[in-house]
Amino acid sequence: MKAHRLEQRLRRHHPPSYKRLKQRLARGARGSTPSPQAIHCGWGRLLLGQTYPDAQTLAQALLEEDRGERDIALYVAAPQQVLAYAPQQLFLDPSDTLRVNFSDYRQAKRAFRGFRIRRASSSADWQGLNALYSQHKMLSVDPERLTPAEDGGPTYWLAEDSHSGAIIGGVMGLDHHKAFADPEQGCSLWCLAVDADCRRPGVGESLVRHLIEHYQSRGRHHLDLSVLHTNSLAKRLYDKLGFRELPTFALKRKNGFNEPLFVGPGDYDALNPYARIIVDEALRRGIAVDVADAQSGLFTLTHGGRQVRCRESLSDLTSAVSMTLCQDKTLTHRCLARAGLKQPAQRLASDTVRNHTFLAEHGAVVVKPANGEQGQGVAVDIRTTAALQQAIDNARQFDSNVVLESYHAGYDLRVLVIGYEVVAAAVRHPAQIIGDGQHSIEALIETQSRRRQAATGGESRIPLDDETERTLGAAGYRLDSILPAGQHLTVRKTANLHTGGHLEDVTASLHPALAEAAVQAARALQIPMVGIDLLVPDAQGPDYVIIEANERAGLANHAPQPTAERFIDLLFPHSADTLPSKE
Repeated sequence: MKAHRLEQRLRRHHPPSYKRLKQRLARGARGSTPSPQAIHCGWGRLLLGQTYPDAQTLAQALLEEDRGERDIALYVAAPQQVLAYAPQQLFLDPSDTLRVNFSDYRQAKRAFRGFRIRRASSSADWQGLNALYSQHKMLSVDPERLTPAEDGGPTYWLAEDSHSGAIIGGVMGLDHHKAFADPEQGCSLWCLAVDADCRRPGVGESLVRHLIEHYQSRGRHHLDLSVLHTNSLAKRLYDKLGFRELPTFALKRKNGFNEPLFVGPGDYDALNPYARIIVDEALRRGIAVDVADAQSGLFTLTHGGRQVRCRESLSDLTSAVSMTLCQDKTLTHRCLARAGLKQPAQRLASDTVRNHTFLAEHGAVVVKPANGEQGQGVAVDIRTTAALQQAIDNARQFDSNVVLESYHAGYDLRVLVIGYEVVAAAVRHPAQIIGDGQHSIEALIETQSRRRQAATGGESRIPLDDETERTLGAAGYRLDSILPAGQHLTVRKTANLHTGGHLEDVTASLHPALAEAAVQAARALQIPMVGIDLLVPDAQGPDYVIIEANERAGLANHAPQPTAERFIDLLFPHSADTLPSKE
C-alpha cells in the first residue's frame, strides 16, 4: 500500500519522476525490482548497491571498471558475498559512511564571506575544478562522461573567490530520488576539496551546508558521504554538522589509484610528500624501492642492475662538492659570480659597525644562516639597526655563520632544473590571511596552518614566532588584533613553503632569460637536480637576481608539472621505455 501511495503521489505531483520510475521498473529483472543503477561521475561510476539484484551482478559490474577510472559500489548490504566472486580483484573500502538527517540539521549561526557557491558549467570551471582535484591527488572530472542530469546524473558545485574569481573549493552532489527513485528520499556528497592555499575560512563547511540546504529545500530527508577512516580533520567538520556513522559498506576494484587503501600500512605511508611522490613514480615503473629511514626520506631504488640511493630528491648523482656549493650560501655566491650570473650584494655578518655600514649602504637587507634550509632563521626586508641585530641573533641559532644580503623587492621564483633542463617554475607567495571581522589574526593563522598541514602531510605551517610578530608589527597589527572582513594581510616576508607559503605555477609563461639563467647556475654548480631561487619583478620578464640554490628541492610542490617523472627519467633513463599504463 505504501508503494502504491508513493506511486500515486509521484504521478500526480512529479510526472517526470513518475515516468522515470516506471521506465526503471519496466527494465528490472522482475516487475517490482528496478534495474541496476550506475551513475557516471566523470571520474568513474557510482554503483548503487541496493539496486543490484544479487552479489554476482554487482561483482561483475565492478570488474567492468574502465581503465584509468575509479568505480565505487556503495550501500552494499553483504560485501562478503560480492567479494567471494572476485577476491583477487575487489576489496572492502576502509572508508566510513556518514549520514546527517535533515531533521537534526541546524543552520550556521554566522555567514561566511569572500566567496560564492555556484554550479560548474563552463570549460573554465571544469579546468579550475580539475586543477584543484590535481592538487589533492584526486582523479579529474571528464564532463563529457557525466550521466546527464535528466537521467539522474550528479551536479558539481564550485566555491569562487569573490575578489580573484579563482576556484577555491568544489563538491559533487547526487540526488538519489532522481538517480533511482530512492524511496528513502536521500542524497549524497562526494569529491569535497578546498584549495590548500585558500586564505578564506569556512569554504569546506559552506560547501557541505550548501548541499544539505539545497537538497533539504527539494524535499530530501538525509545526506550521506564517504570519508577515509583516517581523515580526522574532515571528520571533525562532519561531526560538527551532525553527521553520524551509517552501518553500510563500500567496495572498490584493486587498481593503482586505490593501492594505498588495500596494501595496508607500511614504510611508504611514513614517507613525507617529497619522498612519496618519487617512490610512487618508481613503483609505477616497476622499480624496486627499499625504504631505509622513512622519517628522513631515505630510500634506495633498484632497476636492471642499477641502484641509486636518495634522500627525497637528493640522489647519488649529486656529488658531495656540488652539495656543499649549494648548502654554503657564501660558496654558492662566489661560484655563480664566476659564471657571470646576477646576484644580490653579500657579506658575512661580523662586528656591529660593519653590519650597520652594510645596512646603511643598501637601505634594506636580508639575514639568513650561511648553511640552512626550509626558511629557518631567515629575515627579509630588515631596515633598522635594532631589527638587524635581532635577526642576526636569531639566524645564529641555526648556524654560527650568518649572511647579510642586499634586499631586492620582487617575486620569489623557484625554477626546478633536472638534467640541465627546466622542468617547472613557480612563483612562491608568502603566507597571507584574509580577515573576517570576527576572528583574531592568531586564530586565522592557526586555521590556515591546519589546512596547509593537512594538504602537505604536515610539511607546511605558519610559525607563530618572532618573525611573524615582526611582520605583523610592521603592518600595524598584533596577534590578537581583529582583521577587518575582506582585508588581505601578509604574515611572513619569506615565501618558503615550510613557513606557510604557496606556489603559483608559471612554467608555461617563464621568460627564456630566466630559464637560461637557472640552467647556467645548475651547470656552474655541476648539479643534475636543483631548485634555483630567483627574485624577479615579473616571471615573464628578463630581470632577475639569484638568491639561492637548493640541492634537495621539493618535487611535490609543482603540480601539474611532471617533476617526479623527469627525476626518475634522470635516475633510470630506460625505465620509461616499458612504462605501464596507469590504472
